[in-house]
Amino acid sequence: MNLLFRVDVSPQIGTGHLMRCLALAQAWQQAGGKAVFIMAETALIFEEKLRTENIEVIKISPKLGSSEDAQASAILAHQLNSNWLVIDGYNFGDIYQKNIKNAGLKILFLDDYGHAGYYCADLVLNQNISADPALYTHKEPDTQLLLGTSYTLLRREFWQWGGWQRVNPPIAKKILITMGGADYDNVTLKVIQALQLLSGHALEIVVVIGGSNPHYEEIKLVAQTSGLTIRIERNVNNMRELMAWADMAVTAGGSTCWELAFMGLPSLIIILAENQQAIAQKLHSLQVFINLGWHSNISPSEIATAVQELSLAINTRLAMTKSSQELIDGWGSQRVVRYIKNYFLKLRPVSIEDSRLLWRWANEPQVRAVSFSSKLIAWQEHQTWFKSKFNANCIFYIAMNEDNIPVGQIRYEIEGEEAVISISIAQEYRQQSYGTYLIEIAQKQIFQNTGIHLVHAYIKPSNQASIKAFTQAGFHIKDTVIKQGQQAIHLVSTANNLPEKIYAGNLYC
Repeated sequence: MNLLFRVDVSPQIGTGHLMRCLALAQAWQQAGGKAVFIMAETALIFEEKLRTENIEVIKISPKLGSSEDAQASAILAHQLNSNWLVIDGYNFGDIYQKNIKNAGLKILFLDDYGHAGYYCADLVLNQNISADPALYTHKEPDTQLLLGTSYTLLRREFWQWGGWQRVNPPIAKKILITMGGADYDNVTLKVIQALQLLSGHALEIVVVIGGSNPHYEEIKLVAQTSGLTIRIERNVNNMRELMAWADMAVTAGGSTCWELAFMGLPSLIIILAENQQAIAQKLHSLQVFINLGWHSNISPSEIATAVQELSLAINTRLAMTKSSQELIDGWGSQRVVRYIKNYFLKLRPVSIEDSRLLWRWANEPQVRAVSFSSKLIAWQEHQTWFKSKFNANCIFYIAMNEDNIPVGQIRYEIEGEEAVISISIAQEYRQQSYGTYLIEIAQKQIFQNTGIHLVHAYIKPSNQASIKAFTQAGFHIKDTVIKQGQQAIHLVSTANNLPEKIYAGNLYC
């Protein structure tokens, strides 16, 4: 399946939007899909990078964010049989979203600070630590919010580094300078000038210059005459290795912060743009990184002092490594892909042909372990039970994914105007966020199509994954009861409990 991205890159726009779209595209490819980028502003170096990733680039000419831009993007989406458009950039507002929706497409809208004002996208993703539902009070009722660092989009090169353990030296001497892809105000030069004030400290310095940085030649010349041990790297493909090599970093407050946090690299942040301010302040307040403030308000000598102090503060750097790696687990891209795929999840009534499949699912060890009866179920016993469910007091669904493959089952045992729910996800589809979404769509059908007004769920206290899935789907814990001689958490839900579409954590069911 094709997934189309509408994103641009330039010295003014920067590279952050493009790179996080690339991260999502890579996860989409990993899930078996194809990614296509629609771009009005770009540069050859980025087009080549995308093509090496087997991503097609299609250029369009309308003004960024205009109605003509939306029309051209929608036409391409239909021509390429894509139902979704991923939109990332501050030129795209509410009218743009409405035009895309009116064209019959679904939208994943990447956002940083609520700049669009109103949101009719199907999914709004704000991966920043400063993401807050209050930014999105003006949205359609069905718009889902994916907020926070659980959804941070990291590129493929970082995925295999999950759980990597950083060793912090007593004195930090290896310094990485990375001020984003464009650095329009050439703050990189100011940081180099600051480190010249520490020339007697035997520092090893690597400066990463982005592909859109217009100051490359100037920075290169200054580095050569600086008297520092300094290496300039341009448009690198080995960022994770450079972050692993360094003892500390001086960085901007953009998307690179999440890569640095994932790698546990103690960092000083210099704010280059308005959208970086909230991120830098939040990271500072949580003692993840140190915020030095706006680039125009800090002098080279103040930067030098901050670098020197952090280089000597081993305990501070150890604490920063710990807190930053706790913030980013590196699976955000995959989680977002699962949400897109979940839109294709549908329910069908169970049929007699499903009997053996359900018997196999019911006897999986993990299912038996969380059931109130842990003994294996004999085939004849299952057959008798299964046939008894074809009656008016049982609503029984099989959940099918986008490939029309069964991924789980959900069942309601009805008593009057109330029902008891049970659910299971096939082993190979667990930990892919199916649980909560399956419960939600089944609950909607039950409350809309039947006279049921209250649904009960009973879960073993040890089954925290299921408790979390049910509570995120709108259930709330009522009490603790005894079921089949065992303690059970009793949860309930009514139509009024269907959740606001806000997810800010991990889903494992």
